[in-house]
Amino acid sequence: MQMLAAGGLPLLTDGIRIADQDNLQGYYEYEQVKSLSKGDCSWLLLAKGKAVKIISGLLMFLPDGYQYHVLFMRRAIPEVLASQQYMLDRRKTLQSTINDVEMTEVFQRHLDQLYSWIQQQPHFRFLEVNFNHLIQDPLPWPDRICKFLDRKMDHQKMLSVINPNLYRQRCK
Repeated sequence: MQMLAAGGLPLLTDGIRIADQDNLQGYYEYEQVKSLSKGDCSWLLLAKGKAVKIISGLLMFLPDGYQYHVLFMRRAIPEVLASQQYMLDRRKTLQSTINDVEMTEVFQRHLDQLYSWIQQQPHFRFLEVNFNHLIQDPLPWPDRICKFLDRKMDHQKMLSVINPNLYRQRCK
């Protein structure tokens, strides 16, 4: 989301969830997105021409009648789990009763189902952005993203917001 904003693409956000220790640059979220699973799509008109952060579990609730360009940020599952565990530990939140192996299987199954579903959606265009590759070799990504979105954006500004120091939960 930071790259898109820096490149000049407007975002639909509400600023409710502010930056914190877990996400130093902020969350770039729009709270009403969470109502998709309840059938509330009233906010979609506000999103036209803008980027909106939507978690993968809510994508299938997006209604027909719109064309969606989905930039799917994919990160290594062990890093996602480590990041979530760190956040839960720091916040002293109850721990999950499911172990990392089981959680990896659940998440991978979800991704497999999501990818299969997306391939059947005529109103979805899809580009996977591998977070780990983006951090390791960011140069090709602004061009890929701009071509996918069919937009001209400032590549240098997009690259300028990539901060490897924020990549804290790494795995091999």
